[in-house]
Amino acid sequence: MTTAGNQAAVSNASLWTGRVISALVVLFLVFDGVTKVIKEPHVIAASTKLGFTVAGVVCIGAVLLACTALYVIPGTSILGAILLTGYLGGAVATNVLAKTPAFNLLFPVIFGVLVWLGIFLRDAELRVLIPLRRSSR
Repeated sequence: MTTAGNQAAVSNASLWTGRVISALVVLFLVFDGVTKVIKEPHVIAASTKLGFTVAGVVCIGAVLLACTALYVIPGTSILGAILLTGYLGGAVATNVLAKTPAFNLLFPVIFGVLVWLGIFLRDAELRVLIPLRRSSR
């Protein structure tokens, strides 16, 4: 546990940069989840090419929306980030199995980094838990 005395301070610039990164990530993830849940034809076609059923795509969209909701709520944002990391890892695995182009493989990895970067920039407690340190030479 940390106390107010040993928490790393979050500058205004860091806080707002983290908020903007997180907001962009959330907007994309909500869009992606909603298009799956409403069975948007292009999304369904692309997903069935990867081997998913229509019902599976809808379920995946609902899971994504639930994980994103946890990410948005301040008290559960770390849990949401952990769950989104697992979700995005599944996207990487699916793309590896489907032998898709490198961009399709890297896209969920980049989003995973952005999920954590957004929280890291705006959450002092996470900075204390996972500090970035310089080499001690």
